[in-house]
Amino acid sequence: MSNIRRLSGIVICVLAAGRAGATNGYFLSGYGTNSKAEAGVGIALPQDALTVATNPAGLGDIADSVSVGLEIFSPSRGASLVQGGQTEDFNGNGVGKFYLPELGFNQRLGDRVSWGVALYGNGGLDTDYLSDPYARFAPPGSNVASGTAGVNLQQAFLTPAVAFEVNDSNSIGLALNVAYQRFEAEGVGLFAGFSADPADVSNRGFDHSFGAGVRLGWLGHFGDFVTLGATWQSKTYMGRFTKYAGLFADQGGFDVPDTYGLGITLRPTPDWTLSLDWQRILYSHVASVGDPVNALFQGVPLGAAGGPGFGWQNVSVIKVGGSYQVTKAVSLRAGYSHSQQPVPTSQTFFNILAPGVIQDHVAAGVSWNLANGNELSLAYIHAFENTVNGSGSIPPAFGGGEANIHLEENSLAISFLHRLK
Repeated sequence: MSNIRRLSGIVICVLAAGRAGATNGYFLSGYGTNSKAEAGVGIALPQDALTVATNPAGLGDIADSVSVGLEIFSPSRGASLVQGGQTEDFNGNGVGKFYLPELGFNQRLGDRVSWGVALYGNGGLDTDYLSDPYARFAPPGSNVASGTAGVNLQQAFLTPAVAFEVNDSNSIGLALNVAYQRFEAEGVGLFAGFSADPADVSNRGFDHSFGAGVRLGWLGHFGDFVTLGATWQSKTYMGRFTKYAGLFADQGGFDVPDTYGLGITLRPTPDWTLSLDWQRILYSHVASVGDPVNALFQGVPLGAAGGPGFGWQNVSVIKVGGSYQVTKAVSLRAGYSHSQQPVPTSQTFFNILAPGVIQDHVAAGVSWNLANGNELSLAYIHAFENTVNGSGSIPPAFGGGEANIHLEENSLAISFLHRLK
């Protein structure tokens, strides 16, 4: 256990060293390279120890193994402001590539009990505007919106889990999410005048918080043809970002939203596997994320209890994936995912900082079974560019008009898995 603690600390530090990005709002599309190659399916398709990040009940279905992976993530994000018939574009790609490592380990303890642990980035958001989009709204002679602007949110999870096989067909799993996150905002001093704590809104450097939550899962096998799964993750209760107590609702609160989902996997032949997942992400349950910004211009200050946020809506995500065993050594994978839009058209002005507007992405990958029980896997993920055009988005206090935001993403993931026996 001491080695695991040391490794946990190392990986969390690595995760914190880079900036993060995501596909479904600010959640990653999937966990583990093989899952990512199938657009994130995994509720009823455990493939490696990273199943604890989706459905911990799947631990009993996989061989003892250790895996390590890396995703190279490249988003393209930006915004435009339309006022008085004039449009100005802003590029948020000051940093273009991010590196997201993950690691998993699992082991069977007896006939019906398995355990595992995974370290991974849960998701995040990053924008880096070399020219501050909010500068035009600053009072003349003020420097509250000069220079660069953007936010950097990163979340890392350490998740130990245990699975119990209730009988030959059903398993249940329990995981503990131990979370670390850090956040930084620059160039949003314009909003200090609308805050309950003006000194803690912008350019305060990185702040950090820790928290915890739980994840429950069920996996059921119905013959060799059908596998069903269900999973629920509680809200992860995080400590406050005190350096940004004047920006986020509830004096710097920023919990991780609760989620739940259902999955089905079909095996029509020994070589084919087809999976479908449905996931629900409850962004509105976190005030800083889900509360609309409108209240800001109606006298409710930033940082207040139940104060303004990014106005994100709850979303449902559908993921479809499949794999084909070409030979004993080679498997091909592919998938497609569609998410509802988390950012309403009325909320785009504040979401210049967080344009998590992707809705559709495709994925493909391949894995090779090597000697000595090893496996090498690759995945490529493309999230199609999506734009949300504002509707009544810039408040009259700032002259009216519209803020339009867009995002496109490409990722390449690689992992190496070693089966222990």
